[in-house]
Amino acid sequence: MNDNSFAVRLKGLRKANNLSQKSLGAAINLSMQTINDIEKGRSNTTLDRAIVIADFFDVSLDYLVGRSDDPKRY
Repeated sequence: MNDNSFAVRLKGLRKANNLSQKSLGAAINLSMQTINDIEKGRSNTTLDRAIVIADFFDVSLDYLVGRSDDPKRY
């Protein structure tokens, strides 16, 4: 597992859904700076936030953290 898998997956999902950091932050109740810090690897996230992000994008936590290449939730 790559240490920055979460950051890479988050940024990829955000861009694939044509969302700005600001609009994603507003949708999941985080600041644009927090999203930026996570994507740049300057900040880790909490499990609660990871769950909110996974639910928002309808992907599994395993996908978000790089443990699986399959984004489906089972």
